[in-house]
Amino acid sequence: MSVARIASRYAKSLIDLAQEQNKLDRILEDVQSFQKVTSERDFYLLLKSPIVNEGKKRQIFEALFKGKYDDLTLAFLDILLRKKREGYLPEISKEFLTQYKIIKHISTVKITTAAPLSEKAVESIRQKLLASDATDDNVEIETAVDENLIGGFVLEFDDKMYDSSVSHKLKQLSKEFEDNLYISQIIAR
Repeated sequence: MSVARIASRYAKSLIDLAQEQNKLDRILEDVQSFQKVTSERDFYLLLKSPIVNEGKKRQIFEALFKGKYDDLTLAFLDILLRKKREGYLPEISKEFLTQYKIIKHISTVKITTAAPLSEKAVESIRQKLLASDATDDNVEIETAVDENLIGGFVLEFDDKMYDSSVSHKLKQLSKEFEDNLYISQIIAR
């Protein structure tokens, strides 16, 4: 079975249980916290390691998460340890967040600009996206800065990309000049 299918199934199971027990937002906090922990290289390697046995991993999980995470989350982690699926936890937590956003109708939009955006500009973009039919009822905006864009912006969401950057337009213009037969003939003379 592929990693994506395993992650999807376990994430769906956790979401379904959380919804049944009216703990979806609480479990979301746990998953977000866990995702931060898995971004630490040592912890990530521990999860993936076949050398560290289940008992040792269980002790580490208890030391790190007991009293901080909900009982449902702790039970879920314990099941994954017993089934030797803890290596999939980074993918499961990512898939959980994806499925949560679908349930809550949240669109995540990434905006990359050449210079940092002001809060006012981000809010203006959020309102325009909400007014369009392209996004869900709620919009979560992530911003990034890439000076190589020169100006303009790149907007990414739902596997779509709208590139309105100066560097992209310059590349298009350069390609048009290369493909222009009239100019090619003049240069060849």
